[in-house]
Amino acid sequence: MAQVMRRGPMAALASINRVHDDKPHTKENALAAATAVFAVVAIVCAFFPSMHILGAWSGLAGVFVGLGGQMISATTLERFVLIISLGASAVGLFINMANGGLY
Repeated sequence: MAQVMRRGPMAALASINRVHDDKPHTKENALAAATAVFAVVAIVCAFFPSMHILGAWSGLAGVFVGLGGQMISATTLERFVLIISLGASAVGLFINMANGGLY
């Protein structure tokens, strides 16, 4: 019975970023990772009002990189990371804009 055949965890990890064409998507994964990093920086800077310049610019960069990555994303995992990170970047951008803005 093919439907009960189990794959090991390493086989699942090896194919998590692949599509049906079985090719790695390094550019798409790099954009998703960059958006996540920008989101973390923007959210952390939102807790410190004196760091509003760094937080606002990283939030703005995260929004634009996330939107660009969303246009070329190929897998569901990339889209999931992009949407969560894009939302966090936008929230960080808005909070940092309220703390003082881009300049």
